[in-house]
Amino acid sequence: MSQFQYVCSVDALVANSGVAALINGQQIALFYLAGQVYATSNYDPICHAFVMSRGMVGDLKGQLMVASPLHKEHYNLQTGQCFEHPDIYLTVYPSRIEDHAVWVSVP
Repeated sequence: MSQFQYVCSVDALVANSGVAALINGQQIALFYLAGQVYATSNYDPICHAFVMSRGMVGDLKGQLMVASPLHKEHYNLQTGQCFEHPDIYLTVYPSRIEDHAVWVSVP
């Protein structure tokens, strides 16, 4: 079982956008939306490229999502499930903000 690790201050994030972080040797995409942080793999499982932190974020069918910057597939930020291909997922990681710091649990 992994433990939460300090990643950065909330001030290092960009509201309504993504940034990349390297945690335990894995590229993670962090998204800061409406005062919450969401952590997914930075790896696009369809395009096979580390680009998800550059994806556009928003709301699709009432669910928070990130769109791949390459082929524009949409992924649920909470579950990682692809809207267009329900059998494909981004890896998602537990994350939280505590005392103005971002914490993520990556195995």
